[in-house]
Amino acid sequence: MKPPLAEVARAHRRLLDAIADLTDDQVAAPSSLPGWTRGHVLAHLSDAARARARVIEHWSRGEQVALWEPGERDAIIEATASRSAAEHRAATAEQSERLDRAWAGIADWSAPVDPAVADPIPPVFTRWREVWIHLLDLDLGVRPGEWGADFAVHTIGVLRPRLPEGVALRATDVPRTWGTGTEVVGGVRDLAAWLAGRVPDELPASAAPLPELGPWPSYPARRQDLPD
Repeated sequence: MKPPLAEVARAHRRLLDAIADLTDDQVAAPSSLPGWTRGHVLAHLSDAARARARVIEHWSRGEQVALWEPGERDAIIEATASRSAAEHRAATAEQSERLDRAWAGIADWSAPVDPAVADPIPPVFTRWREVWIHLLDLDLGVRPGEWGADFAVHTIGVLRPRLPEGVALRATDVPRTWGTGTEVVGGVRDLAAWLAGRVPDELPASAAPLPELGPWPSYPARRQDLPD
């Protein structure tokens, strides 16, 4: 699957649109993630873009750096979560644009961007997921119905390990079924949101009670885990 650079850039634009009128009080208010304010979510999104862009910028010069040093990710989020709304908007725009530029400069995606990790899904896929999923967490009006069907199919492919044995997913709006067993049925976007632990627009249905999902899969996932 080709890295969806244009789709990630679109997600970045939707993020900036969602926070265009954000106030300082809204930044400090709780997000949908337990223990995190909206400021924490925005701090995570902007710093993840910065960290990923930095890795690619060094990689393009033949240098290797870590995405984050131990403890650095959480420390940066805590240190920057309390920024003003204007500061969050500026950081989100600056680092998202920086990451888009860095990815646009990669001519050959066949080699891992991070040579320390064998055969990972290009990190653009991870960014695609984190922006759209965390847009829900910001609770600013973005709902799973805005997700593209391709994004939902991809997200289900990555998060399928959360399903217990003997549970299948069947989409009602695209011709896709994942796994075998007792079916959980719904629109593909709602299935993806439910599998991601977020509130779908319409809760999927099943002949049995909806199962408890397992832990989030470890990253990086591998290319062979991608859906066709």
